[in-house]
Amino acid sequence: MTSGGNFLIIIALLPFIGALVPGVMIRAGRNACAIFTAAPTLLALTMLLILAPRVMNGEVVHDEFVWMPQIGLSASFMLDGLGLLFAGMILGVGLLIILYARFYLSGEDPMGQFYTYLLLFQGAMLGIVLSDNILLLLIFWELTSLSSFLLIGYWKHLPEGRQGARMALAVTGAGGLAMIGGMLILGTIVGSFNLSDILQAGDAIRASEWYMPALILILLGAFTKSAQFPFHFWLPHAMAAPTPVSAYLHSATMVKAGVFLMARMWPVLSGTDAWFYIVATTGLVTMVLGALIALFKDDLKALLAFSTVSHLGLLTMLLGFGTEAAAIAAVFHIINHLTFKAALFMTAGIIDHETHTRDIKRLGGLRRLMPVTFVIGTVAALSMAGIPLFNGFLSKEMMLEEASHTEWWQNPWIVPALATLGALLSVAYSLRFIAHVFFGPVRDDYPSKPHDPPAGMWASPAFLAVLVILIGVMPVLVEPLVIVAADAVTGGLDYAPHLKIWHGVTPALWMSGIAVLGGIILLALHAPLDRLWLATPRPEAKSIFDRLVGGTVALSRAISERSHNGAISRYLAIFVVTTVISGYLAWRGGGMPVQTRGMIPIPPVVWVGWMLLLVATISVVLMHRDRFRTLVVIGIIGLMISVGFVYLSAPDLALTQISVETVTIMLLLLALHYIPKTSPVESSGGRRFRDAVIAIAAGAGVGGLAYAFMLRDVETISEYHLANSYTGGGGTNVVNVILVDFRGYDTYGEIIVLGIAGLTIYALLEALLAGPAGRRLRNTDYSTDRSKDRHPLMMVVATRLMLPIAAMVGIFIFLRGHNEPGGGFVAGLVISIALLMQYMASGFAWTQARQRIEYHAMIGTGVVIAGLTGAGAWLAGKPFLTSAFGYVHLPPIEEFELATAALFDLGVFLTVLGAVMLMLYSLSRIARYAGETINVEPMDYDPSDRVSQARKEE
Repeated sequence: MTSGGNFLIIIALLPFIGALVPGVMIRAGRNACAIFTAAPTLLALTMLLILAPRVMNGEVVHDEFVWMPQIGLSASFMLDGLGLLFAGMILGVGLLIILYARFYLSGEDPMGQFYTYLLLFQGAMLGIVLSDNILLLLIFWELTSLSSFLLIGYWKHLPEGRQGARMALAVTGAGGLAMIGGMLILGTIVGSFNLSDILQAGDAIRASEWYMPALILILLGAFTKSAQFPFHFWLPHAMAAPTPVSAYLHSATMVKAGVFLMARMWPVLSGTDAWFYIVATTGLVTMVLGALIALFKDDLKALLAFSTVSHLGLLTMLLGFGTEAAAIAAVFHIINHLTFKAALFMTAGIIDHETHTRDIKRLGGLRRLMPVTFVIGTVAALSMAGIPLFNGFLSKEMMLEEASHTEWWQNPWIVPALATLGALLSVAYSLRFIAHVFFGPVRDDYPSKPHDPPAGMWASPAFLAVLVILIGVMPVLVEPLVIVAADAVTGGLDYAPHLKIWHGVTPALWMSGIAVLGGIILLALHAPLDRLWLATPRPEAKSIFDRLVGGTVALSRAISERSHNGAISRYLAIFVVTTVISGYLAWRGGGMPVQTRGMIPIPPVVWVGWMLLLVATISVVLMHRDRFRTLVVIGIIGLMISVGFVYLSAPDLALTQISVETVTIMLLLLALHYIPKTSPVESSGGRRFRDAVIAIAAGAGVGGLAYAFMLRDVETISEYHLANSYTGGGGTNVVNVILVDFRGYDTYGEIIVLGIAGLTIYALLEALLAGPAGRRLRNTDYSTDRSKDRHPLMMVVATRLMLPIAAMVGIFIFLRGHNEPGGGFVAGLVISIALLMQYMASGFAWTQARQRIEYHAMIGTGVVIAGLTGAGAWLAGKPFLTSAFGYVHLPPIEEFELATAALFDLGVFLTVLGAVMLMLYSLSRIARYAGETINVEPMDYDPSDRVSQARKEE
């Protein structure tokens, strides 16, 4: 492999970058929009042509962008003969489609949007054919499904367009999910996800016991994408898209992605009976079935769609044969099918554009009215029929030659006969396209007067028609490309093929003659055969698909309505039962190591604490309907857990637990004022018994698991944290170093979630207070429940004294957190408690009037500071959130440490403080809506005012 100087990376990215331009340039006009859409495609094609000579000389060009080296993730791109062929097709035909679409789309169609979707799809396809990493390939694979969904459904006003887009997405998306599994199996077998490594491990893959599952899953992805039976039905319904989409997706790109995948995996998956019987049989059936249906379609695009299905089946069959000659024929037909089918789709679009109909039965006689279109369409259709001197004839002969000596289940006649039948039907529908559209008398009832379009519309199909003829009479023009592409497919050709028109009198020639003669006869008998076809009952794939989707939706709705009924008790029951069963099965199947230690003696004090905790927990269950008592008991439980942490030498956890418990209880006490003091009996005795059994099972399971682990030696990551806390994170407090360094990414996500929770509570209450609930609060009289001294003097004085002390304690805890128990999270909670006490002592209005920092901004600032601190590590070439630290000596202060972890902890501190205070602010708004008095003084009764009043009275 040789380096491409990052050309491959640029080629893959150019369409995505270019997709940003059309939506803007459409303001400068349709021509400017088309030009700026073509520019990235042309630039990518130019860069590809620069690399082409190296590939044609047998080199494999490779570029790589290392993304996450720690886990082996990189964006790897590879250009070999097969990639060159497909990338050239994607970019070359893309340029022709851009030109064609400029004149095809009407002034009412949002052209900028169309070109944006087109470039997104183009980039996804390039990613598939250039990827050297199967995980990257899978990403681009799914992007093709998404971007094709946008293109197929471009005409949103058409119901059939929307349905076709949904159908294509459902089928190809489901196949993509299956393919993900198959690719992961391949990567696991080989031990690498690089495609270049996988292609060298064919023997190991075929010998693996996982070969068959991988083969089936990967073929499901390929068959669904390339519309192979029984997944063929989505492609014709995708014809509701504008013709430029059909010409691009269904001749050169999307439907060829499955063929590309089979060709790319040919060296490692072919060569087995399973490959032959699955792939060749599927292709053969699809070829015949698609051709048969195409013969009786009256819609031009439907005829071409089913003919595409048939020719994709032909390609699949050739790859399924598993021979080098068949692979060469497949590569050659990929080129030929591209030229004549894209030209035919664009011809059909021209006819529809000018006559306002695609119904063959309403056409005829167009050769006199549209002579240019007639020539282009006839040349392309004759190639599709496999008539000599057109390129389709050459690859069809090669296909028939391979079919003529291929046995199916030890029968030498089945494959040749069905292949000949497929070719015969292909001749018939191709000649029908010519005869029923262009020949016959000129009609006087066309929906619109036909005429040839402007040169800008017929230039693209005319160019392809010229290629059809040139390749047909001089196949040597594409012979080097066919050889280098076939060499990449087979992993190395044993001989150099020679493409020529005449191969002598061979079985393939006789089969071809039978096909042409039979096709002419079928065309002559088309009218009675069409009546018979219409009268014959047959299954309709679309109806089957619709019923399947409808049944799946109905089943999903039934399951959802039973399991998601809005009752949190049901959700918890399902979750806990599933967890308990899964844990039990894992316990039984996994086994347990031998016990290595016994229990230590339990001191009496611990027994007492444990009994208090047990009594408090049972009390919550028994008195949970009295919300205030329950809250008090929950506070006791939290306190006992904190004491347990202290006893077990976990001061960090104890600090965090008691701080969280205090804040939570205070906020719940405030909220309790606005909800009923007791909860009603809503569950029956049987349900409560069921819930008790589930709860006891879950609790016993967790307790038993913890007990089992404590009695056995288990390797954990804690040893690594203890050994590297100081050297790697610059701190001796292992818990804090874990939070801000080793698991800093988790902490970053958690503060984001906390901030979102605070903002969500604010937004929900905003909506709540603007609705009926707000009106009920304003109309409720709480005056009899209010204390006459809600802001007592003693509490005001005590909280004023507490505030600076609590602030100092919070700052102290924050600063010492990297080496001693503490940190930003606990510090934020401590200062939150001090501020909460101010609000409780002097009321919200008085305290809020002295607030200088917006809580929303505090949350955002905290998240941004934490994020920038993590991103700063990139400047030093380190992974995200890697800490940097050092020691500074400033006389007369003793030496102290400076660490970037402190900045991250500052972000945690601000986010926690902002989120807690925003939650309080949200609750206070309920109070004001409920008619709480707005105090302007710090306390309800000021003693100094009484003294002044008494002196005045004296």
